[in-house]
Amino acid sequence: MSDGQAIPTGTEVERYDPLAFEPAIARRWHDERVYSLPLDATADGEGFYALTMFPYPSGDLHMGHAEIFSIHDALVRHLRMTGRTVLNPIGWDAFGLPAENAARNRGADPAKWTYDNIAEQRATIARLGYSFDWDRVLHTCDAEYYRWTQWLFLQLFDAGLAYRRAAAVNWCEGCQTVLANEQVVDGACERCGTVVVRKPLTQWFFRITDYADELLDALPTLDWPERVKTLQRNWIGRSEGAEVTFRTADADGPGEEVVVYTTRPDTLYGATYFVFSPEHPLVEARMGDDPDYRAFMDEVSRKSEIERMASFEGTAEKGTGRQKRGLRLNFDMVNPATGENVPAYAADYVLMDYGTGAIMAVPAHDQRDFDFARQEDLEVRVVVAPEDGTDLDGAHMTEAYAGDGVTVNSGPYDGLDWRETKQRITADLEQRGIAKATVNYRLRDWLISRQRSWGAPIPIIHCPSCGEVAVPDDQLPVRLPDDLDFQVAGSPLALHPTWKHDVTCPQCGSEEAVRDTDTMDTFVDSSWYFLRYLDPRSDDLAWPVQPAGRWLPIDQYTGGVEHAVLHLLYARFVVKAMRDRGLVAADEPFQALLSQGQVILGGAAMSKSKGNLVVPGEVYETYGADTLRGTMLFASPPEDDIDWADVSPGGMHKWLSRVWRLTLEHVAREESGLAEPGPDDAVAALRKATAEAIVGASEDYAARKYNTAIAKLMTLTNAVLDATRNGVHGPATRDALEVLQKLLAPICPFITEELWRRLGHGDSVHDQSWPQADTSLLVEDEVTIVVQVNGKVRARVTVPADADQSATETAARDAVADQLTGEVRKVIVVPGKLVNLVVA
Repeated sequence: MSDGQAIPTGTEVERYDPLAFEPAIARRWHDERVYSLPLDATADGEGFYALTMFPYPSGDLHMGHAEIFSIHDALVRHLRMTGRTVLNPIGWDAFGLPAENAARNRGADPAKWTYDNIAEQRATIARLGYSFDWDRVLHTCDAEYYRWTQWLFLQLFDAGLAYRRAAAVNWCEGCQTVLANEQVVDGACERCGTVVVRKPLTQWFFRITDYADELLDALPTLDWPERVKTLQRNWIGRSEGAEVTFRTADADGPGEEVVVYTTRPDTLYGATYFVFSPEHPLVEARMGDDPDYRAFMDEVSRKSEIERMASFEGTAEKGTGRQKRGLRLNFDMVNPATGENVPAYAADYVLMDYGTGAIMAVPAHDQRDFDFARQEDLEVRVVVAPEDGTDLDGAHMTEAYAGDGVTVNSGPYDGLDWRETKQRITADLEQRGIAKATVNYRLRDWLISRQRSWGAPIPIIHCPSCGEVAVPDDQLPVRLPDDLDFQVAGSPLALHPTWKHDVTCPQCGSEEAVRDTDTMDTFVDSSWYFLRYLDPRSDDLAWPVQPAGRWLPIDQYTGGVEHAVLHLLYARFVVKAMRDRGLVAADEPFQALLSQGQVILGGAAMSKSKGNLVVPGEVYETYGADTLRGTMLFASPPEDDIDWADVSPGGMHKWLSRVWRLTLEHVAREESGLAEPGPDDAVAALRKATAEAIVGASEDYAARKYNTAIAKLMTLTNAVLDATRNGVHGPATRDALEVLQKLLAPICPFITEELWRRLGHGDSVHDQSWPQADTSLLVEDEVTIVVQVNGKVRARVTVPADADQSATETAARDAVADQLTGEVRKVIVVPGKLVNLVVA
């Protein structure tokens, strides 16, 4: 039986058991490379490059992977059915610290650990039916890949965009290595617990700041979520202000010049003290071996850059007891606007790598300066009065005032709007040669060198005579040795007994030359992988230039918002730099971006340590892959978080079981000759419901609203069920079920593939054209009109859809005749919707 509707005698419809057919279909798609494109496939006309952020192989897939791949695959499969030629490659971001930590902590070979995890993830991806191009797979840890990462480095080096300089880093003495900010936990190394210090170290950088303006100015041209573009704008941080020259207040001379950058030169008269980064060379030179300074430097060196930046930006949590730490220096500075001597401090909230490493402090109008001034009992001088006339008293203010206003306490500039003061004071100081209007950026050059060994070696040779020498192209890749010892304290690559010495200088032949022992940041690997997909097996080119011109920019990029800043910014920089070398025609790598939300559980991020981890296998091994995919897409719009505690795989499975049963019951009726057309009105209703589903689902697919698309398909399923109960079993039912399979195919590819076969088709449902609605079925014969009297709803009346205004008004008057107690002075008709009768 099926919901009360009889099926042919002796016929029993089999139960929906996805595990009985999904694995075989998945193997065929993978092994037969069903979704692979030939390398010479054209991107002209209907070509579409769809890319998902590639995973890191630290274990099997997690729910976040299942979400991103389900969203992406629905997009890709729908595009193919609408006639697009879709390039949909897959690979692994395979270098990085997790593999190195596994080697250190468990004695694992990082290469074997990585490739074993890749194999596990690949099997899961294939089992879930994601339609990737398995002929374009890449792993960033393959020598065939990192050869070209090294080549990319050398392209930037040749262009003057890769260089070395000293920079402050997080140093763990216990591990003898540099740590990323996220590896410093409560001031200590997350691995060994040694207190981390900040120390200068010579590092490699990419000159991304050369492209700051272009990176910023191009953002409006991209079809990206506004929050992502805002994050990028804030990271680049372009601001207009002035560089102002202060001097040390020396009794025996004019003093040393110190330049600061400020966005508010109009507040110069309110600069009541001056702050240096503790690492500033002038401070180092003047404080020398002062014991208080050395103790302060030791304290500051134990703070991570993240902690200091939080203080710098005023983002440290309130109530934590954290204070900005400062030290009064043994000299003063001269305020160039007032001529006053102001006290000089070194403080942890000023960083050497940001701005000039020194700031003028205006506590009345900057919260970080205000907090420090109150802490150190320094003067707070108001120089901008609020426009509403509020009288600010520096001695009694409880927070800084950063709003608009009129200049006060500023000599000749009193009474001017602060914006005019900003322009005038800058111009006046420029005439005196102690200021200039300047555009500044928060963005800093990209530090790419890592003292790691599971990464792409930097292809530079250091020669005592020639300096930094590029490894010749024909000597790439510079391979990692196979016998690295990951139990040493420090970089296994740097401590390898022979590797760095096994080289001669390519220019002079010196045998004293050594290889650079740093490896590249893994963000370098992921900054160009989308180009390598165009021909991942080429031995001659990193990417084919002409196909790159056809396929880029990528039409749709799907990935997590956690990569909204650095990864996207770095990829944009690389494409622009390669464009300037004639190797890429596009200005941007990614034209459209979809950033999906997180999968959480009970309001918290999933993790093994919290004991709240749900893995994809737990779902698809019970309910099947289609249920997992459908549950993910039905739970919320792609950009929203999914709380797994609030979703129902069982509910999705129940609906798919109904789709399965309805389809097989119809097939059974057809095979038994019992597929009668049914009553005309019921047939018409089903055909109309089918057309409505096509129109509604098509709109939702185009808008990436997969949750509402599924809701419309559930409505169509109910319409089929109602029609069968009303005796409709003929062509209208088959048409509706076939449309349902096609519309559902991008979301639940397995059940639709199997049911398409059961419906008697020899080809794949995924090779079908997207359904087109018969819009004539959607034309309404009648419409319901709201009838108001003096703006209040009094009735509703049904009229022919083509009724003219007169007929509509007559029907409305008749519907409320008993309520028209006065003269109708005015009639307002909104065709097809409303009639309002205004009665005196």
